[in-house]
Amino acid sequence: MRALHIITGLGVGGAEQQLRLLLRHLPVDCEVVTLTDPGAVADGLVADGVRVHHVGMAGNRDVSVLPRLVRLIRSGGYDVVHTHLYRACVYGRPAARLAGVRAVVATEHSLGDSQMEGRRLTRGVRALYLASERLGRATVAVSPTVAERLRRWGVPAPRIAVVPNGIDLARFRFDPVARHRTRRRLGLPEDAYVVGGVGRLTAVKRFDVAVRALAELPADCWLLLVGGGPDESVLRRTAHEAGVADRVLFTGERPYVPDGSLGPDLPALVSAMDLLASPSPEEAFGLAVVEALAAGLPVVYASCPAVEDLPPQATGPARRVTGGCGTLARAVAEIRALGPQPRSAPDAALHYSIDRSAGRLMDVYRAALAASPGRHPSPSPQEAPTS
Repeated sequence: MRALHIITGLGVGGAEQQLRLLLRHLPVDCEVVTLTDPGAVADGLVADGVRVHHVGMAGNRDVSVLPRLVRLIRSGGYDVVHTHLYRACVYGRPAARLAGVRAVVATEHSLGDSQMEGRRLTRGVRALYLASERLGRATVAVSPTVAERLRRWGVPAPRIAVVPNGIDLARFRFDPVARHRTRRRLGLPEDAYVVGGVGRLTAVKRFDVAVRALAELPADCWLLLVGGGPDESVLRRTAHEAGVADRVLFTGERPYVPDGSLGPDLPALVSAMDLLASPSPEEAFGLAVVEALAAGLPVVYASCPAVEDLPPQATGPARRVTGGCGTLARAVAEIRALGPQPRSAPDAALHYSIDRSAGRLMDVYRAALAASPGRHPSPSPQEAPTS
């Protein structure tokens, strides 16, 4: 089986890194197309031996990308086309159908109640999404919560399959050596209590709540923010205004580079934390929370379908906290007062192993192919652009 994955961009982000991890575990010959931004994750995919194509899309309305995608898909002899993220779905699904591929699958990574990938859910956004959705065989939701949102949008239930995001459990297992080394490299005091935040630094993630909560915690508490994004300058200003700028560390984006050549990678940074805070009120899955649980961290979160969709006894040290910075600060203080706890992964983390997710996605591929009896398009001699 040959599959082509089309994604909006390959900078460091949850959906992008999830795609790279998934391709390591899918028993399928896969290639990837990025519409824009062949960034750090593209480099990682190439290092993994995956061919990455870049079609150089100039913007949301660059319709010239459609015929380029059609030619690329026809040239590759793909059995399945799998799209990821809004723009790739809107352009990739019609391109696949025009190229003659009927087994078209899309994963919905980021659908919230009021936004998708940070864009407001207007009627136009919804209409365009639904129009392209009808061209596919299946839409994958990363959680039952997202599946229900898709049904409310009007996507027929039989077309929706739930395949949760997956994690590499071994990669996130707590490492005391990495903890000591990473804290020293970051300049963190050895006895500091480190609250972590992981994700894009955008307004919807509400990391400003964690910054303000730090001002209500003792002076030996630090905040470690892992990620990049347009709100970094806003958060730095918020930290200055709150008087905690000297206790907030920004690491920037952290692709998975286990040799440490680009500084501590995400698993090492998570090992350096004592607690993860996820104040975002609207998540589609909550990957950072699950990764933290895999490292045995206690977690406070405002929204995490990955945890909320499981029985309470499976969620381990994860506490839902709603409200502002005062509520978050009190929750952190209460968890800290319990003292050090064993750093072992609860059932919630074990439930989301990447091998399990890859197996479920293969079931979706087989069903899409079984429902697509038409002849596969013949490869075209025209060369497709590659990065």
